[in-house]
Amino acid sequence: MPTARIPTVEAQAVSVLDLRPVAATLGILLAILGGSMLIPAAMDFATHSGGQSAFVGASAITVFVGVLLWMSGRSSDSRKLDLRQAFLLTTSVWVVLTVFAALPFMWGSARLSVADAIFESMSGLTTTGASVMSGLENQAPGILLWRAMLHWFGGIGIIAIAIAVLPVLSIGGMQLFRTESSDKSEKLMPRAGTIAKGLLAAYVLLTVACAVAYALAGLGTFDSITLAMSTLSSGGFANSDSSMSAFASPAVDYVAIVFMLVAALPFPLYVRALTGDPVRLFTNPEVRLFLFIVALFTVASFIQQTLQGVASGETAFRGALFTVSSLISTTGFMSVDYTNWGTASNALFFVLMFFGGCTGSTSGGIKALRVAITSKALRQHLRRVTFPHGVFPLRYGGVPVADDVVASVLGFVFLYLSTFVVVAVILNLMGLDLLTAYSATIACLSNVGPGLGPVVGPASNYAALPDPAIWLLTLAMMLGRLEIITTLVLLLPRFWVR
Repeated sequence: MPTARIPTVEAQAVSVLDLRPVAATLGILLAILGGSMLIPAAMDFATHSGGQSAFVGASAITVFVGVLLWMSGRSSDSRKLDLRQAFLLTTSVWVVLTVFAALPFMWGSARLSVADAIFESMSGLTTTGASVMSGLENQAPGILLWRAMLHWFGGIGIIAIAIAVLPVLSIGGMQLFRTESSDKSEKLMPRAGTIAKGLLAAYVLLTVACAVAYALAGLGTFDSITLAMSTLSSGGFANSDSSMSAFASPAVDYVAIVFMLVAALPFPLYVRALTGDPVRLFTNPEVRLFLFIVALFTVASFIQQTLQGVASGETAFRGALFTVSSLISTTGFMSVDYTNWGTASNALFFVLMFFGGCTGSTSGGIKALRVAITSKALRQHLRRVTFPHGVFPLRYGGVPVADDVVASVLGFVFLYLSTFVVVAVILNLMGLDLLTAYSATIACLSNVGPGLGPVVGPASNYAALPDPAIWLLTLAMMLGRLEIITTLVLLLPRFWVR
């Protein structure tokens, strides 16, 4: 009788991660990023601002490195990215592009330090909107345009990752989003390439519509274009230190409100609308939950302002709706300093920063889908405790949700909150007060931008923070944007050698 052979460690097959496809893809993206730097260079040249040399130099270096990476990674026998390569590429894109996108901030008129430039660049690409720059009104137009372009590039990249990458990696219950998006009865379009074109078309059309709306509201061409890119990406970079309050225009506020909410809804539904099925946009359960949360917090904020004598009537309603829309969409625009509305409002808005928009949008945060699944899982658990022999399937949108999806969502929420606590405690140990530490953490982790209080609140920025805090919050922005697990999995030794 033959005996079974137990393979030794030496006999086991070891699969070393092939970096060539990752390098080739990074090279292409870097070349595109470098080429786009010539646009703000042309703006500075046309306006005689003198900042074009920094962009031209940064463009040359970025394109050169991109071509080298592409040449070193291209291979005739290269195949599609496998799971490990997808994990690595997802994080590498944001890290590498952030470094090279920071060059104009260091070499241009802004003259930022390395830490501040990386922070500003990461804030732009992750569409966080937190800034260390002051005196924006006096900055060269090329720098302001570059900040808006980083938001716009980051926004379309975020949509692509949420739809194409995260569902495949089954992170935070995103496999449920994949199921909904690819079901035969709700298929967006027949091919992935067509879907990508549809998403890009929707993104561009909505950006153009937003720019036109801003122009009709009275803004100039430059402000209309840059603010439209910041709004549709849920970014929040503005061209003034006082953000949207610089215009003091109700019409501009309402345009921003509409398109901030538009950016927080699932973009695949806009593709469906373009193909003749707009009904899904209003019947989607996640959209309904998101709009309900917006309405609930707007009413609460309106009542608080009225009772405390801060404002009343249309002014209070507009201020409440603008602030709620800005925070829940994680855009971070400011039309009024809401930190002056009292401690109750601060507590309300602090909670709101955790929520975020919908899956498949440009928003950050936990997302309405996960909020719904978590609340349903809690209700299911309470019912099982009350009725041990009962059967209570968890449903979302009328469809049963598998246990592994629920576990994935709950695991993500736990990891999200744990990351928040760890970063906030470290910032507090660095000497930051509790309000600054905790609000800055959630503002960066949820990609909102401004925090609460006099240090990092909407009337200030992050320039007063020490460099160690700046580096930590830069990491928090990336972790929040890449859904945390995507980055943390790279720390596992077995990830690199399987």
